[in-house]
Amino acid sequence: MFKLAIIGGGNMGEALVAGLLADGVATPAGLWVTDVAADRLAALHQRYAVRTGSDNGEAASWAEVIILAVKPQAMDRVLDELKDRLSERALIISIAAGIPLSRIAARLGGTRKLVRVMPNTPCLIRAGASAVAAAPAVSSEERARAVRLFEALGRVVVVEERLMDAVTGLSGSGPAYVFQVIEALADGGVKMGLPRETALTLAAQTVFGAAKQLIETGEHPARLKDKVASPGGTTIAGLHALETGGVRSALIAAVEAATKRSEELGRG
Repeated sequence: MFKLAIIGGGNMGEALVAGLLADGVATPAGLWVTDVAADRLAALHQRYAVRTGSDNGEAASWAEVIILAVKPQAMDRVLDELKDRLSERALIISIAAGIPLSRIAARLGGTRKLVRVMPNTPCLIRAGASAVAAAPAVSSEERARAVRLFEALGRVVVVEERLMDAVTGLSGSGPAYVFQVIEALADGGVKMGLPRETALTLAAQTVFGAAKQLIETGEHPARLKDKVASPGGTTIAGLHALETGGVRSALIAAVEAATKRSEELGRG
């Protein structure tokens, strides 16, 4: 087993610890988590029996793989702490939103093995979607290692870094769009007489089941939609209402707007 340091023990840092241990990708002895909050470190040690501490440089110098799971505004400070403590062979993975690999490379200096990952919040329940982009210095084997780490939290795709803003607009922000869709479906059920709790359960399970069916069958969503929409039936009436309301164009516009905002944030 390799040695992995996770710099930042927040929600995503803990999700990584829990997922990697549950998946057998890492062992407690091979994980070192750092954070600025002592109570957070104590909780992580108690739950997972992993090594914890507040010295980022010490953890990074020990590790073969370092995951930077810190907030974007803390990244420069953390990189300054690490730059003189890193092995040139270390694989460095950033999950900080909006920070390009070029900025990390410039801060650290030298030739570094850098990977950028954009996960989303369902990673917290090991049902996430993550995109991975690697710098030229990263070998195919090292990129595969990064992919394997995040497969412990859900599905992973490999993209060029220039597409990361689009990933942010789609899967990074996407859970919020789906939550709004679920809420609206439940509201529709309540309007038509269903109890709130019942409507919410049906709406959430319907979205979950539809997504699972699409993933497991591999069929195009349009084909699956057509199988539900009988001629002159209830579903086609509902689909017509959605088209009239512009739901399709609204979701496309949401991804576009979030992508553009990600581009703005990346420029600082």
